[in-house]
Amino acid sequence: MRTQTTSYVARLFAGDLSAFGGPATDEAMAGHIRAEQMSLVLGYSVGIMLANACNAIVLAIALWQSPDRIFALVWAGAVAGGAIAFGLQSHAARRITKPQFVSRRAIYRLVRNAFILGSAWGIVPVAFFADASTGGQLVITCLCSGMLAGGALAFATIPIAAIAFTAPIFLGIAICLGRNGDLAFLLIAFLVVVYGSVLLRGVFVNSFAFARRVMRQIEAERTVRQDPLTHLPNRVAFNETLDAALRRLALSGEEFAVLLLDLDRFKEVNDKFGHPAGDEFLVQVAGRLQRCTRAAEHVARIGGDEFALVMANLARPEDALEIAERFVAAFDEPFRIEGRQIVGATSVGIVLAPRDGNTALDIMKNADAALYRAKKTGPGTVCFFEQADDRLSRDRKALQADLERAIARNELFLVFQPFLDLDENRITGFEALLRWQHPSRGPVPPSEFIPIAEETGLIHEIGEWVIRRACATLADWPEDIRVAVNFSASQFHNTAILQTIVQTFADAKVSPNRFEIEITESMLLSKYGSAASILNALLQLGVTVALDDFGTGFSSLTYLRKLPFSRIKIDQSFIRDMLVQPDCAAIVKSVISLARDLNINVVAEGVETTDQLEYLRQISCDEVQGYLISRPVAADGVMALLETKKLRAIYAA
Repeated sequence: MRTQTTSYVARLFAGDLSAFGGPATDEAMAGHIRAEQMSLVLGYSVGIMLANACNAIVLAIALWQSPDRIFALVWAGAVAGGAIAFGLQSHAARRITKPQFVSRRAIYRLVRNAFILGSAWGIVPVAFFADASTGGQLVITCLCSGMLAGGALAFATIPIAAIAFTAPIFLGIAICLGRNGDLAFLLIAFLVVVYGSVLLRGVFVNSFAFARRVMRQIEAERTVRQDPLTHLPNRVAFNETLDAALRRLALSGEEFAVLLLDLDRFKEVNDKFGHPAGDEFLVQVAGRLQRCTRAAEHVARIGGDEFALVMANLARPEDALEIAERFVAAFDEPFRIEGRQIVGATSVGIVLAPRDGNTALDIMKNADAALYRAKKTGPGTVCFFEQADDRLSRDRKALQADLERAIARNELFLVFQPFLDLDENRITGFEALLRWQHPSRGPVPPSEFIPIAEETGLIHEIGEWVIRRACATLADWPEDIRVAVNFSASQFHNTAILQTIVQTFADAKVSPNRFEIEITESMLLSKYGSAASILNALLQLGVTVALDDFGTGFSSLTYLRKLPFSRIKIDQSFIRDMLVQPDCAAIVKSVISLARDLNINVVAEGVETTDQLEYLRQISCDEVQGYLISRPVAADGVMALLETKKLRAIYAA
């Protein structure tokens, strides 16, 4: 019972209309309503405070001949000075962008100030009415009536503030009139009660209607400014919050921070468990992130797996770091989705305004640069923006721009690394590897430009170019030689890829069974959009499929049952250590034995020594690939490699 009473009192003095029987709201909605209420009060405050100062001066003049003149002058000076000071403060506050959320404490202060001002006017009839002249009494009566009406107008949307202001004046009038037995004064008292009741009823009716109107407006705005999946603010809302913070920075110097987050393992969740699980993962992430923030602030989802937060009124950079570390810690516990435990992580980039920028463009550019460095460092990293980040970001954007023109400029090319069949001691095919010769940077490693291509969507254009070039080259090779092309998950978002492959086979006049797709485990889920249908269509066409980097993923054995693989490729990390680490040797032998039972060929990657080659022969590995056999060669070197007698000697060794 005591807890309920305390809660009611807290809601009452916070201006919560549900305490008066008005519409109930959650704290977020209540904060928005308080912001609108405060905005209206500030709008009236300058005029009301000027009226207070003017009224105080009028009262001092009216009581100039009264015995209480000195007291009246002191009172008038105090009220007029306080009113002018508060009016100037309110005027300055109005110049600052209207906040989206106002705390309960701000309403507490407003109610307190309203009570102090009302009490100041409540003193007037008690202290001055009895000894004033008839004219002075008339002035006091008019002023008190006017202040009652003015208070009801000023606090028309906040009943508790209206009561706090008018109650002392009512009480003062009641004391004043109650000390005089004149019937006229009793009639005046009756009229004051009637008028006051009407005023307060009007305040309640207006405040309830106002709150409902604000709630409808906010709900309508949410449909435009809310992410439909996570119910967090979207990019539109985030941009508005950022613009408002920039305006406050310009007007009052209020510093702020922007935190930019990117989920480190979201792609794995989508690839492994499918998009429905990915959506649920995002919903749970959103809930955890929002619990890390301050009450007046909201994390926004501004992209697929990208979130952002504007931290207003930043006292010190450590406050932003503390929130960022909370974000990172929110991923310590696994996420439970569809009966599975999924581990996630996030990286965070932080910019401080105005130190790191004073425009939205600069702030977001620098936040992205800080986030990029955090992601490169590793999952769960927090990085403040540094000037070096800007250089890295510009360099990366320049590389992206160059990559967009690389095909047209003929800067991309393929090299081919052979597969050696250990039973027949001959080359049976080549893996096509993409390379980029930049005109000024020189060779750019695939590890640098492939992620950029995937992030920007260029992977689709580049992937189609690789398919056409590989098939055109394959057409010049012997009929018993195949070509293998690596496919990324991103390429299977493009449903036109199937038609591209079919058309390429027809144009190059090559048989589909000479074309092999190398995919990783992340591509194999039937839930992954159109991947399964495209892959099955290619299999029916006669294309062969190899499972690349076998043993490094999550559920390799499970995936072997999903599709009719022609080959599995044992990751080079196992081949490199199999002669020195017994566990690696055991894994390699077990994989080869399992593949033989499943009628799947095995390719060992990364063979670099004759001892490794000999061991793989002994345990009946089907094919090998690596520098011992040959480094990748250009297309015009393939035929020469097939005919090299020296290489044939290595085969038979």
